[in-house]
Amino acid sequence: MRTLCGHQIFTVDIPSAGSELAPPLLVLHGFPTSSFDFHQVVDRMALGRRVLLFDMLGYGLSAKPDHGYRLSQQADIATALVADLGLGQVGLLTHDMGDTVGGELLARQLEGTWDIEISDRTLTNGSIYLGLAHLSAGQLLLLQLPDERLPDDAPMDGAAVAAGVTDTFSPDSTVEGEEIAAMTEMITHLDGHLLLPRTIRYLEERRRSEARYTGAIESHPSPLSVVWGSDDPIAVVAMTDRLAEARPDLALQVLVGVGHYPMVEAPARFCEAVLGQLA
Repeated sequence: MRTLCGHQIFTVDIPSAGSELAPPLLVLHGFPTSSFDFHQVVDRMALGRRVLLFDMLGYGLSAKPDHGYRLSQQADIATALVADLGLGQVGLLTHDMGDTVGGELLARQLEGTWDIEISDRTLTNGSIYLGLAHLSAGQLLLLQLPDERLPDDAPMDGAAVAAGVTDTFSPDSTVEGEEIAAMTEMITHLDGHLLLPRTIRYLEERRRSEARYTGAIESHPSPLSVVWGSDDPIAVVAMTDRLAEARPDLALQVLVGVGHYPMVEAPARFCEAVLGQLA
């Protein structure tokens, strides 16, 4: 645990296996899960570079205060971690909400308010164009609720959380029950499932400020790779077509038969795609 921006934040710092061939890689996870999503791939990601992960505020093993959640605060925590480690250059690997937090970091770097060099970035399944997203019934329900913690007796339990996660997997998914249970435990830790009406508000921010977040994703000059599960029912693969129109130099690999969590559903293929793009 580290204290960052006044909160206890769970962090992981994995040293490079062998000589460092690239700058450290900062991994940004998505909603409603945690950095645990990457536990099957981090060792391969660390072949030649240091890998940094953290659970965003309100997620995983980090603190889960009952307050409003904002993307700018998550970005502040990311920059505080990088500063705490004394880094001047990082790569980005982002997923889902992490794509938007990454977009905020890129926007700050372009504005000159974050004095860090971005060496490379890999974007994975996330609603970077919210107008194209097919939000689930559960997401829509959460957005209709007040921005406040659910009562302790609310009909939101581990089974409901697990169902919401697995509904985003490909129909061809072979993810085992133990993996799903672990992802669910990270969500429900410290009653995080009761905070879902608060943490999901990032979608409202994304809609309001899409030009800032996606604009930076499209325009930042650092090399851009995209690895996308083709069967994502929410962040549909058509988003990659639009991104390629805006950024024709991107390196794109679509993982057929994989849903919203490619690092969970197909970890070996995900690693091969990400490392292949970087090479």
